[in-house]
Amino acid sequence: MKIRQLEAFRAVMLCQTVTRAAEMLHISQPAATRLIADLEESVGFALFERVRGRLYPTAEAQVLYEEVQRSLVGVERIALAAQDIRDLQRGSLQIAAAPALALSFLPRAIAEFLTQHGQTQISMLTHSSRTVVDMVVGQRCDVGLAILSMNHPSTHGERLISTRMVCALPVGHRLCAEAVIRPHDLAGERFVSHPRALDSRLQIDALFASYGIERQLQVETQVSWSICAFVEAGLGVALIDPITALEYRGKGICFRVFEPQLTTDFSVLFSTQRPPSLLLKSFIAHTRAFAIAQLDPQLVVA
Repeated sequence: MKIRQLEAFRAVMLCQTVTRAAEMLHISQPAATRLIADLEESVGFALFERVRGRLYPTAEAQVLYEEVQRSLVGVERIALAAQDIRDLQRGSLQIAAAPALALSFLPRAIAEFLTQHGQTQISMLTHSSRTVVDMVVGQRCDVGLAILSMNHPSTHGERLISTRMVCALPVGHRLCAEAVIRPHDLAGERFVSHPRALDSRLQIDALFASYGIERQLQVETQVSWSICAFVEAGLGVALIDPITALEYRGKGICFRVFEPQLTTDFSVLFSTQRPPSLLLKSFIAHTRAFAIAQLDPQLVVA
């Protein structure tokens, strides 16, 4: 018993003639007749009575039709699901992301992604970059987005985008009039920092040490968004990633290009146990393009 035979049987039951059934299936009438005959041979009983050139379903055919209808509807659902998967219209993504991405940037990127992939289910959790790495390794998410340097792409991860840090200043600060801020401009300034355990803090401290510049280190916090809030409150200046600068909604802060270049790399991490799905690959490509389109080109490192 083959699915094509069952499809021909259902078509005849619906159309009541072999001719119309053949048209429905886009096959010839002899081919449709052959399929019905083969099905009758398979089941071992007659499905139709032929009276004066017309087909009348037997009582047994009526009973069989109910089962065939249920089965073929299930097959059609499977076919539609496969088409949705192929067209990236169905699936789910469990995302773990660092706050710099998760607080505002990713929700906007995901919203745009869902306009083209409306049936996709999205779950996003916000964690530190270290926890994001642990979640990917522990198979607790499909993809991780973290602040992490990754110079060489692998099967388990790649760089999403590399950016250059900007200087955050409270509105009214003397340096807001400058287009570019340099280390000596911040000599003696109160400075809001990331904790010492973060690579960005080490990178910034090393730069100012190399220039012999001292700052007043009074406030620190691990979330870039909070750093901006401290700056806006007048507690100092800071160097942060441009995605946070792009997304920050406070009005009492201005951002300026900082030289020499300090980079922040955002990377994508995949499960080591399974390759990324077509849907996930599409999401990553979309997110990268979204970031590049949103950021000032001079802040994206080639």
